[in-house]
Amino acid sequence: MTEIIDLILALSQDVKDLKARIELLRQSRAEVLKDTWIDNQDVLQTLHISKRTLQTLRTNGTLPYSKVKGKFYYKVADIEQLLQDNYYNHNFKRDGNK
Repeated sequence: MTEIIDLILALSQDVKDLKARIELLRQSRAEVLKDTWIDNQDVLQTLHISKRTLQTLRTNGTLPYSKVKGKFYYKVADIEQLLQDNYYNHNFKRDGNK
């Protein structure tokens, strides 16, 4: 009986270790993705906006970009920051209080 309990405890520890490794991989992948550059088409599809809206975001300096041979590229981290800066929860005031 104690062998079964020991096996269950060992299995439980293995599952915890696997969960921790998966979380580390998930976090490192997210960090790598933040440094990734995506093009116009990816931004349009991700944000569900028009070409003109994206052009406006570039023109007024809202969304930083890089231009190489006429093609625009954007950092994923900059897009996430744009979304975070414009996040609004109607249940809370801007200072975080109800």
